[in-house]
Amino acid sequence: MDIRISDLKQYYYCPRVVFYEYVLPVERKITYKMEKGRAIQEEIERLESRRKLKKYGLEKGERKFNVWLASKRLGLSGKLDMIIETEVEIYPVDFKYTKGRPYKNHLYQLVGYALLIEDIQQKTVQKGFVYLIPQQDAVIYEMTRELKDECLVTIEEIRTMIVKEIFPDPPSQRAKCADCEFKNYCRDVW
Repeated sequence: MDIRISDLKQYYYCPRVVFYEYVLPVERKITYKMEKGRAIQEEIERLESRRKLKKYGLEKGERKFNVWLASKRLGLSGKLDMIIETEVEIYPVDFKYTKGRPYKNHLYQLVGYALLIEDIQQKTVQKGFVYLIPQQDAVIYEMTRELKDECLVTIEEIRTMIVKEIFPDPPSQRAKCADCEFKNYCRDVW
C-alpha cells in the first residue's frame, strides 16, 4: 500500500487525520494555514531562486523546486518544495508557514523526503532544512540513522492502521483539535 509523505506529517500531528483520509474518506475542510501556505508558495520560490544559499550554510548548489519523488520499494511518494544539490550532497528543503520552531511532524516529513531521495539517488542524505516562511529562516536537521529507522517504523504503523482499520486515540494535546479540518468527526474529543 502506497502512502504519501504528507501522511507522515499528519500521523505525527494526529493519526486520526490519516485514518479519516484512508479508512473513512470524508470531505476535507481547507484550513487557514493550508490556504496561506499555498498562496505564499509561488512567491517564496521566486525569491528563493534569486537568493544565495547563505541561510543554508552552503557556498553554492543547484536548486530544484516542486520535485516529485516516488519509490515503489518504500511505497512512499510526495512533492518536495525544494532540493539543493551540491557536488557532494543533496539536501531536502521543506517550506513551512508556521510560527515558532518546526514541530515533530515537520521533522518526520523531512526525514521521509530524505528516505525517498536516498532510495532514488542512491546517496546518503545527511542534513535537511525546514524553511520557516514567516521568519525567513532555515532550520537545519541532521538526518540520523535513528530518525530514518523510526520513520520507516512509522510508515509500517500507518499501513497497519489503514489495513486493519484501527481507530487511533486522539492527540494528547487537544489544542491541535481546534483548527483541525476533521474536528466535526471526533465526537469523543468535543
